[in-house]
Amino acid sequence: MTGSYSAQGCQDYQVDLYLRQAWVDMRLNHANLTEPLDLNDPNLVKALWKPEVYFPNAKHAEFQFVTVPNVLVRINPMGEILYMLRLKLVFACMMELSKFPLDSQVCTMEIASFSKTMKELNLSWKNDDPIKMYKNMRMPQFEMEQIVPTTCQESFQIGNYSCLVAEFHMRRAIGFHLVQSYLPTILIVVISWVSFWMDVDSVPGRTTLGVTTLLTVSSKSSGYNY
Repeated sequence: MTGSYSAQGCQDYQVDLYLRQAWVDMRLNHANLTEPLDLNDPNLVKALWKPEVYFPNAKHAEFQFVTVPNVLVRINPMGEILYMLRLKLVFACMMELSKFPLDSQVCTMEIASFSKTMKELNLSWKNDDPIKMYKNMRMPQFEMEQIVPTTCQESFQIGNYSCLVAEFHMRRAIGFHLVQSYLPTILIVVISWVSFWMDVDSVPGRTTLGVTTLLTVSSKSSGYNY
């Protein structure tokens, strides 16, 4: 008789990102516009048409206001528009923990159209290097293996909506758990062997050492951060 089990857990991860959107609005194709025009005034930004996108799997989001509202609209010749925001978001990620700490995880970030169907708005990734990571970014428990940009489609009663998905393929860093988990546990077990060299009649000492070892391992395992 054989059996299998699956240990899953929902974890959160936080990102600080620049959301860059580009599209063409022929209404802004003016003959006198020969150089890029930057709009930093929030009132002018609100007056322009912009894609209404949101993050379906985000649990919390904040717009950055330090030291000024982090928003930029650049109107290029021929009506090309660049719309850039800086956001702080918290996403949910379902993790498969049956192989912890030798596991690999895939966390996603979804961007979808909120009110415009695919007949009105179609989202697509930039052709060259659509997702850029900060080159000096480091994570204590994970190593980023690859980032896969894909597309998706959400269907509702009133129509189909375009969406984009960024898949973050991560592998857990075993070095972190060697220092934080394996090495302390090994030392605790080695210390527990001291009871074998203690005098047979030293019952209180042997009992105290055994109980202390058990409580230490128990408290260590309960403090694991997946």
